[in-house]
Amino acid sequence: MSEWRKLPLSLTELCIDTTLRCGQSFRWQKINDEWNCVLHGRLLSLKQDESFLHYKVAWPKSSPTSRKSAVSPKEMGDVDIQQGDDTEALIRHYFSLKHDLAALYDQWSESDTNFKKKAPKFTGIRILSQDAWETLVAFICSSNNNISRISQMVHKLCLHYGPLIGHIGDEAFHDFPSPQALTGKKVEAHLRELGFGYRAKYIAETALIVSNTKPEGWLESLTNPENPGWAPVSIPVRDEPITYKKAHEELLLLTGVGPKVADCVCLMGLGWNEAVPVDTHVWQIAQRDYRFGKTKTKTFSKAMYDSVGDHFRQIWGPQAGWAQSVLFTANLKSFSEKAGAVSKSVDIKVEVKAETESEPSFIVRHSRKRRTTAIVEQVKVENDEHSDVKITGRKRRKTRR
Repeated sequence: MSEWRKLPLSLTELCIDTTLRCGQSFRWQKINDEWNCVLHGRLLSLKQDESFLHYKVAWPKSSPTSRKSAVSPKEMGDVDIQQGDDTEALIRHYFSLKHDLAALYDQWSESDTNFKKKAPKFTGIRILSQDAWETLVAFICSSNNNISRISQMVHKLCLHYGPLIGHIGDEAFHDFPSPQALTGKKVEAHLRELGFGYRAKYIAETALIVSNTKPEGWLESLTNPENPGWAPVSIPVRDEPITYKKAHEELLLLTGVGPKVADCVCLMGLGWNEAVPVDTHVWQIAQRDYRFGKTKTKTFSKAMYDSVGDHFRQIWGPQAGWAQSVLFTANLKSFSEKAGAVSKSVDIKVEVKAETESEPSFIVRHSRKRRTTAIVEQVKVENDEHSDVKITGRKRRKTRR
């Protein structure tokens, strides 16, 4: 690995101990107080003090010394051109350092007294600019799941299908597998053996769609032009300019992708900062802190999902997804001691229409003429780690004509 280098960066602008474990990315491993992950073909290690973010990098022997990025020279900062190492530029891109986080916190605090109350204990939380494909697959794994199990699944994907990049001690580090690596005939069966359950089908089918059905660069074409991705990709020409709503709608056509997963991909993988993923935690926050809904229990529909997001976009503005991530983190059980909060259970009545042949996720669309299953269930939602509502129980079938 290279020697340690450093970026001047306060904990107010970035706190990696919070940002890297609040349910955005699931591949970072902490070893001896250092965070480690493979990003774009290199093994990156990070540590932090009050004034600096320290980093070092290792390249695999079979890899070129650098990988050309898609960011403009103005965004790259002080890159060591002589060594051909663009790691500093990648760090600036990955942690979205072009945004002044302290100014954003001030803006959200001025418009929202609840944010102003919670934010001082959770400074330095930034939205990561991740690879769109990795973000898509990771959040397909998030269905009815928590951070620990999602991390285990993502680790298994990298271990069995991703290229080996390097080691730290005895720990092997792999890059994330490409869509093509997950298109084999035995992938779904193997993933089921590895404990992915019904998500195995979603991952295998989505990989086939992205690799074989969609044109090359389709997923990247959904990226916010104001926040381009890292690696250069040939993007197909679109008839109309891409928007957040259009990107969200196209993602919903993929197997295993509902509104929450689509919003996670839009926010953390495609640069749409206004996307607000609504899961059990955000729904609790909306009810508890913003008196959303007239009663404590609500039938949660797609219209309700959209209205929660619109409500927060109205309060927080064009970077509502960033503000949401702060309150989402404050609501996690693993951070509750830091906030001085008490974990509570609430009852939520959730109505979901789901196709009968697949296990339901938070909200699943259905076709007009297909047989659907309407499920209404009283569920207890613990103030725990990142998860969708888990829905089981009584079913009522009906056929729409």
